Amino acid sequence: MNRTQAAIRWFTADNNPIQVFGTVGAITIAALAVRPVGTSGTGLAVLCLLVLESLLLCTRLIPEGRFPPGVQLTVLCTWSAGAAALMSLDRSGASAVFAYLVTGHAGYRLDSRRSLPFAAVTSALCAGVLLLPWGNHGTSWLVGAFTGVSVLVGLSNRAHTEALRSARAAAEQAELASRAEARAEALAERARIARDVHDVLAHSLAGVNMQLEVTDALLESGDIERARQAAQRAQSLVRSGLTEVQRTVGDLREDALPLVETLRSMLGSLSDAGTLTVDGPPRELPVRLAQVIVRCAQEALTNAHKYAPGAQVRMRLEHRPDETVFEVVNSAPPEGSRPLAGAGSGMGLVGMRERLDLVGGTVTAGPIVDGDDAGGWRVRVVIPG
Repeated sequence: MNRTQAAIRWFTADNNPIQVFGTVGAITIAALAVRPVGTSGTGLAVLCLLVLESLLLCTRLIPEGRFPPGVQLTVLCTWSAGAAALMSLDRSGASAVFAYLVTGHAGYRLDSRRSLPFAAVTSALCAGVLLLPWGNHGTSWLVGAFTGVSVLVGLSNRAHTEALRSARAAAEQAELASRAEARAEALAERARIARDVHDVLAHSLAGVNMQLEVTDALLESGDIERARQAAQRAQSLVRSGLTEVQRTVGDLREDALPLVETLRSMLGSLSDAGTLTVDGPPRELPVRLAQVIVRCAQEALTNAHKYAPGAQVRMRLEHRPDETVFEVVNSAPPEGSRPLAGAGSGMGLVGMRERLDLVGGTVTAGPIVDGDDAGGWRVRVVIPG
């Protein structure tokens, strides 16, 4: 960008075409209507005043704030005095346009405490020079007396401009807030995805690690058949882990999660003896809530397999009008079975509670002390909605 383009951009910043064309039109009309007689005496004074007023009129196009308040008031006072002097010498009356424009511009650039007194002084000055007996003017003093009325137009334009600026600032703030909210949602979604992947891999790898430890111990004791069975269980856990990873990736790509089908698949892959019961009118839960239930089911099934291997596992999904209830119950472990060795992921019930806190749900877990499942364990999840 060269200097000429930069100057044009600086000079016309914040100006609309109507304001630019209006200024040019006012100068053109005044130049054509006000005809100085001769180039000396009164004619020369009219010509000089016409040029001065035209230059001062162009200051309307300078963006607001470029002039300090004191300079701005000086320009307006000079403009007002020049307009009054030109009206006193001009016979056509067209020079009054400069007086009307100066009061209107004062209303736009100054606050009402300064623009209204300025308009009143300009009206009095213009009316006064037209009432003086000397001069070549042929314009009624009423024309000068009403020059201050245009200050109301300037004040109205100023209020409208400030309203537009406030609306623009509010829109910008709203856009910034929307961007911040979108970023927060994206970060929350990333955290959820990381948590899902972590849970799937942690459970699968923990189970594989336990089976490999069992395999190693059985090989050292010479029990080849049981070692082979443990190795097969490790392979089964790897396959189920891959299935879970694929399911998780699929869930992230879909808008809906087939909850019942997913629970049945999990129950079939992790428990040899398990049932799933669905009560209440079936409905499709939001993906976020369905994923929470799936992760809680995964945690409960893993714990049942780890601490009560071979025990019967029952799942129950109940749809209520204002909430969804999900339970996982495992009976007491068969006689002679022992908990599997190895460490879990460290999440357990803490991980469940963290997930449910995000959706306003609750989880309760504890041993069953009476009934057919005495000696077993129950995990109960309640999610509103």
